[in-house]
Amino acid sequence: MASRPERLLRTSDAPLSASFLELFFDLAFVLALSQSAAHLLHDLTLAGALRTALLLAGVWWIWVTTTWSADWYDPESPAIRVVLVAATLGSLLAGVAIPQALEERGVLFAGAYVAVHLVRGVVTASMLRGHPRQRRALRILCWYTVTAVPWLAGAFLPQWRVPLWVLALAIDVTGPRLGWPTPRLGRARQQELRLAGAHFAERYQQIMIIALGELVLAAGLSYAGTRLDLAETAAFLLVFATAVLIGLLYVTPAGRQLGSAIERADPSRLGVVTGYLHLVMIAGIVVTAVGAELSIAHPSEVGDMRAVAVILGGPTLFLVGRILFSLAIHRRLSWPRVGALLVLAGAAAALRLPLLAISAVATGVVLVVAVLDHAAPFTYRRRRSAD
Repeated sequence: MASRPERLLRTSDAPLSASFLELFFDLAFVLALSQSAAHLLHDLTLAGALRTALLLAGVWWIWVTTTWSADWYDPESPAIRVVLVAATLGSLLAGVAIPQALEERGVLFAGAYVAVHLVRGVVTASMLRGHPRQRRALRILCWYTVTAVPWLAGAFLPQWRVPLWVLALAIDVTGPRLGWPTPRLGRARQQELRLAGAHFAERYQQIMIIALGELVLAAGLSYAGTRLDLAETAAFLLVFATAVLIGLLYVTPAGRQLGSAIERADPSRLGVVTGYLHLVMIAGIVVTAVGAELSIAHPSEVGDMRAVAVILGGPTLFLVGRILFSLAIHRRLSWPRVGALLVLAGAAAALRLPLLAISAVATGVVLVVAVLDHAAPFTYRRRRSAD
């Protein structure tokens, strides 16, 4: 009979599909994405975008680390079920706090963030007592105990909140890349950071669907509040087409090959880097959702520089993440996507066009990239057969 620590760890023959509680945990991220989009919409400035990015990154890191836990440990074990339920509640509370997290709800946001990481660390470290994997759990717990100080200090010191939270988040996200080096415990070895590629690839696809669902929901709610005239309908259809194309761009081809790439790669590199890059892509979808609300509500408006920047900036940010994603997996640069970035940057000067036309340009650029992406594998196979 397996010992208690052994029962906590995921076995090699465990199902790689997400458990019910993992999917339930994902639902909490819906609120965080919606609140992040609302936060940006109400502060369409560079400073506002950076503040939104800080809050979104914090909630995203809850998702990433909780997903790692469900990959390392058996998500059907009672202890990990408790961790998943606690993470779901913490993510919901952090999402609730986002609109005023840098004002009166800083304690709620930081408290939820810190609690999720400490509860997970305490549960796993105590359950693994006497097992070699306890050292990994203790390292991680030590790091989050240290960063809890600037997180909570920032919550109680509003004038220092942003720099303290930036510092704390920077330490948190670099920890796994460094192997969480800790006095007397050392640094995590590669095998301690190993991830089940198929499971992790599936989890990323699921959270990308959640993000695209937020984009579709934002577009639908905005369209429902209009007169449903021709311009507003056209703006809604353009946003819907953009959501479909972004989904296609994600899964072709690197998204489908992520699982095998994680299995082959150094886990301290690709397993961690993909977490950073998915944040960039999801941030692009959040910005696209904000642009959708603006273009659908005001399709004929001309000259709003901030609206133009958001409508074009969402697809641009997604493509930046997608380019780096392919580069991390294939070590190859997609020149059509790089060209698309240049076109989107040039289109930002077209302030005299209505927002509907700006949205059409953004959708058109994403369409061309998607078509070229799908044509590339076919062209490659045809050349190979000709040889």
